[in-house]
Amino acid sequence: MPIYSSDSDNETTPRTKLFGRQRPIRSVLGGGQVAGVLLWENKKVSAALSFGMTILWFLFEVAEYNFVTLFSHISITAMLIVFIWCTSAEFFNWNPPAIPRSILDKSTFHEFALTFHERFNQALSSFVDIACGKQPALFFVAIFCLYILSVIGNYFTFLNFLYLCFVCLQTLPFLYNKYEDEVERYAGKLTREVKKMYRRFDSNVLNKIPRGVPVKEKKGR
Repeated sequence: MPIYSSDSDNETTPRTKLFGRQRPIRSVLGGGQVAGVLLWENKKVSAALSFGMTILWFLFEVAEYNFVTLFSHISITAMLIVFIWCTSAEFFNWNPPAIPRSILDKSTFHEFALTFHERFNQALSSFVDIACGKQPALFFVAIFCLYILSVIGNYFTFLNFLYLCFVCLQTLPFLYNKYEDEVERYAGKLTREVKKMYRRFDSNVLNKIPRGVPVKEKKGR
């Protein structure tokens, strides 16, 4: 059940999608291969990416590998494997290994860059609108969320934070797409409660703050 689009608590109020979106979640994520990976449409690619990022996180954060050391060790191991494979193939008259010259084509990187650029500009525009006070309710929510994020940041390294963001990107869109109705039903209830709290805060606090009385023009004598 989607979120209510107005402040009314009536259950028959017209409703919209979560965050007011009008497009499918795949279109919101940019479509194409990036959305396919985030929504696990190609399970092999998504699983391989998740596994690879998990291995990197483990090596850097748990095993405390240095990046240069890890890169050198991986390169040495890969070169030794290829060298032994090619030499053995030539000695035993086997077929040489078919090693691809490229893994990801140019269009994939271009698509990812365009998607990131579009989402970054949208986030920046929303941040400016909220900071200017165009959406007072979201202003206080954003302040609260940023404060919570700053507290969480004291307990996470930057690498852990990046890995946490990656896990969220790989799980939250997929779970939301799968359980969209349930998420929007509970999110709708939460949103209505937040709106009630803000209306009480607005009437009890904000409306009582003096804003100055406009100077009236003097009447004629």
